[in-house]
Amino acid sequence: MTDVAAKDSLTVTDNRTGQTYDIAITDNTIAAKDLGQIRLDEEQPGLATYDPGFVNTASCRSAVTYIDGDKGILEYRGYPIEQLAEKSNFLEVAYLLIHGELPTKEQYDGWVHEITYHTFVHENVKTFMQGFRYDAHPMGMLMASVGALSTFYPDARNISDADNRHMQMVRMIAKMPTLGAWSFRHAQGKPYVYPDNDLGYTANFLSMLFKMSESKFEADERLVKALDVLFILHADHEQNCSTNAVRSVGSSQVDPYSAVSAGVGALYGPLHGGANEAVLRMLKRIGSKENIPAFIDGVKDGNERLMGFGHRVYKNYDPRAKIIKKSAEDVFEVTGTNPLLDIALELEKIALEDEYFVKRKLYPNVDFYSGLIYEAFQFPPEMFTVLFAIGRTPGWLAQWSELVQDKDQKIARPKQIYTGDRELRFTAASERWS
Repeated sequence: MTDVAAKDSLTVTDNRTGQTYDIAITDNTIAAKDLGQIRLDEEQPGLATYDPGFVNTASCRSAVTYIDGDKGILEYRGYPIEQLAEKSNFLEVAYLLIHGELPTKEQYDGWVHEITYHTFVHENVKTFMQGFRYDAHPMGMLMASVGALSTFYPDARNISDADNRHMQMVRMIAKMPTLGAWSFRHAQGKPYVYPDNDLGYTANFLSMLFKMSESKFEADERLVKALDVLFILHADHEQNCSTNAVRSVGSSQVDPYSAVSAGVGALYGPLHGGANEAVLRMLKRIGSKENIPAFIDGVKDGNERLMGFGHRVYKNYDPRAKIIKKSAEDVFEVTGTNPLLDIALELEKIALEDEYFVKRKLYPNVDFYSGLIYEAFQFPPEMFTVLFAIGRTPGWLAQWSELVQDKDQKIARPKQIYTGDRELRFTAASERWS
């Protein structure tokens, strides 16, 4: 039993024993270990919490990203996402996430130079990627090649050295577009395109994706800006599935390439990175604006699923969705209008006015419009998660770096509730099979 001031504590009475406990409240949370003192007797294990999916469990303290889902707020290091998307660029946001503050002109120029210098990969990485089957999924190729980088930079294991950590983070941010573009080209049977370091980060990525016989690929600036904004919007999102994977694997003190490859693997799953593809399938199935009312009725009756609406965190309009909606309009100025956009706009309008969806706080999320933009770029659906991973890399690395320097962190090792048999008598195979 602990002695804690009443205003800063939670008083718990164990009805099994009648014992009362005062548990400290800090930052609106209680320490799970403090529940361990609640037990029937000294021989019994202490109380633990059961929380599949970490629905209401904080695994860390972090200063990287702030989310208020009820108010629709997303901030990177305290800066609203709307301001960053409008006034910044992806590499500046990457610097902000990793270093915790905006760069000076000198710091920014040095940062851009470092990343530009490291966009090339070892030729053996190219050989490694060429070894995949012709129909290999680009995300699987990305996951494997990111993990493989750890073998090219064995010094990355020295995670206690700040300068070494910095170098690995620079390398990874620089090389992710190269690996992502090469996985795209591989699936198309086209030769890999080397980085063009005369171009900016996002323009260089588009060059590696789409360059053919021309001496220099120049993308429309509106497309470059739109993709750069998408990278910014995906750069971090608190303790989501893939970030949790990076932190969990990183807690073993493994190198950052291995930890980030775990994040890529988590993002590979359809419940995390594949939602925008599901939105496209839904819009194509609806077919036209005239079919929307019948589709809405189907959703209410439980016969259809409204994809791209609602979010585990946001109970308001996802702030990223508003920005992406504007980017979609800019992209379609270049590529031409996609008839699916008209369906999406009408579907959003109807859903936001319908009491059924308003009452359930179902608002468009980041996936509702992003798939339309990716399709306008002529990316196949299997590339959507690769684009997501490139944008998320600075966030993963910022979270990993924070983990490494957090003295409170331990190797991830959650408890379990055992539900199997106990104390069975083993019978030798010669007896069981006779």
